[in-house]
Amino acid sequence: MIRALNRMGIRSGMMYTAGLISVGASFVSWMLSKEMEQDIARADRWGLFVGEWAPTFFAIGVALRIEETRQEIMSGRPEEEMRQEERMGRRMTAGI
Repeated sequence: MIRALNRMGIRSGMMYTAGLISVGASFVSWMLSKEMEQDIARADRWGLFVGEWAPTFFAIGVALRIEETRQEIMSGRPEEEMRQEERMGRRMTAGI
C-alpha cells in the first residue's frame, strides 16, 4: 500500500501536513459543535472523531519517509542489485 501511495506521488511531507491540519480541524470542529450542540458530550465526540485522524496521517507519513529513504539508497545501486533486493523483500514478506 505504501509503495502504491508513493508511486501515485504522495510524499511523506503531505501526510505530515494532513496530520497537522487534522489537529487544527479537530479543535475547530470541537469549538463549532460546542456552540451549535446542546449536549457538550456530543461536541467533544466531534472533536475527538476528527482528532483521531492525525495519528494515522503521521504514521503513513513515517512509512512513506522510510519508502523514500529506501528508494534513495536503492537508486545508488546497480539495477540488477536493486531487482535482487526487491525479490528478496517479496520473499521475506511472503514468508518464504
